[in-house]
This record gives sequence, structure tokens and C-alpha cells, in this order.
Amino acid sequence: MEVTRHGEVETLVGNPPEVGTPLPHFKIFNAQNERVKTRDLIGQTTLISVVPDINTKTCSLQTKKFNKAMDQYPNVRFITVSTNTVKQQSVWCAAEDVNNIEMMSDSEESFGYEMKLLIPNTGVLTRSIFIIDDTGTIVYRQIVAEQGDEPNYLAALNALKKLV
Repeated sequence: MEVTRHGEVETLVGNPPEVGTPLPHFKIFNAQNERVKTRDLIGQTTLISVVPDINTKTCSLQTKKFNKAMDQYPNVRFITVSTNTVKQQSVWCAAEDVNNIEMMSDSEESFGYEMKLLIPNTGVLTRSIFIIDDTGTIVYRQIVAEQGDEPNYLAALNALKKLV
């Protein structure tokens, strides 16, 4: 699959999983630098917001918008995943006063490879949103074509509303 970054074509490591398929097996790291595996995400409806670099304007906006939306969905787990290190993510959260959303680091690129979201030329993930149901099945997928653009928040939140 291809996306663009500032109009330049970037190729992902494959085709991201489709709606109706199970979440692939991967590992990411939480704010305590503990390994989180796919099976740890199953059992609760989860919105996974994927950003290339938390320290950029659009990624910051995306994470803050979902952080703010969390209050409307108390039974939904909200996660932001980036290839930033756990330390970089915690510094960003402290500076931006973001406390609710779970930040997960894909610094080892396991998530990126298994979800086929990694852009190998830059070592970052492509901007996207996934919603999984409590069984770990993908029920919503949005891959943002131009990496500098924000995702369609309304479409993602409407899909979430229908699910819960």
C-alpha cells in the first residue's frame, strides 16, 4: 500500500489488515515500559490511534482530540501508538498535559510490521485509526492517504458510537 508525505509517495511494508479480520500478533510498550501484546488488548472495545511522530503538530492534534473524546466513551480503551520511545512519549504527555489516553511505543517496530503500517524509508508508522471489538476483530479502519492531514475524527467516533 502507498501513502503520501508532503506529496511524495511512500510505500508501506504491506497491506494493513482489513475490517473483519483479527488484530495481528504484535508487541508494544506502555508508559511503564512493560510489554503489551495483542492478547492484552482483547476483551474491551479499543480505539487505536496511530501517529508517525508524537512530536509533530498533526500527531499532537490527533492525540489530543482522542484524549478529549475519551470522556464520552467510558467503556472504551483509547490507545495512541507511535515509534517514539516511551521516554519521548512521557515527555510529550507531561508537556501537553495529556493524562488519559494510553501511549504505546512501537520502538521495536513489531506493531508496524505486523499491522503493515510501517514506512520503512522513514521508520515511522502511517497515520491511521483502528477500532477493535472485545474479541479483537477489526471493525473500523481508516488509513490517512496524506500523512500531513488529520484523520476523519467524526467518522471514527461515529463508528465507535455504533459499536458501544
